Amino acid sequence: MESLERKQSSAEQPEPAVVAAWVENHRRFLAFLERRVESRAAAEEILQEAFVRGLGQADEIRDDERAVAWFYRLLRNAVIDHYRARGAEARGLEALARELADASAPPPEIEAALCRCFEALLPALRPEYSEILRRVDLEGGRPADFAREAGLTANNAMVRLHRARKALRADLQRSCRTCADHGCLDCSCGVRVSR
Repeated sequence: MESLERKQSSAEQPEPAVVAAWVENHRRFLAFLERRVESRAAAEEILQEAFVRGLGQADEIRDDERAVAWFYRLLRNAVIDHYRARGAEARGLEALARELADASAPPPEIEAALCRCFEALLPALRPEYSEILRRVDLEGGRPADFAREAGLTANNAMVRLHRARKALRADLQRSCRTCADHGCLDCSCGVRVSR
């Protein structure tokens, strides 16, 4: 029984020649990736993940020459996965931007009943969060205009706005408790919209 376990564990270990071939080709692998992705940092991250993935499957490879070719295939697939992930992220940000751009203002009767106690919480937020909330939500500016003036992409501005609203919501829930959960209607703080 013990000898069978030793055979299995040694069979699961990659051949030293395979690992040595990968280490020897590290710079070539990195150069290969740098030509195909946006930055050296991205290339290094992909390479690191590929080494981990490769070590998990290296026990199947016995020839160090085939190991290098096999690893290049692994890297090509990793680059494809990298761009797929970036594409999914970009599509998600675009959907969020469309969703937020299409959001409508509350009806006047609801807006008149809204509490403005949240304004006292704005200075406690990160400056970039309070700035975008003031410009977009309080002053009625467009996120695209804010993005242009702040030197951001439209998607980045939408993400910042989303995060700022989330941070403000968390602060409101800590300070206003039930009122925040129910939309700050009929609040007892006495600070109302004056329009």
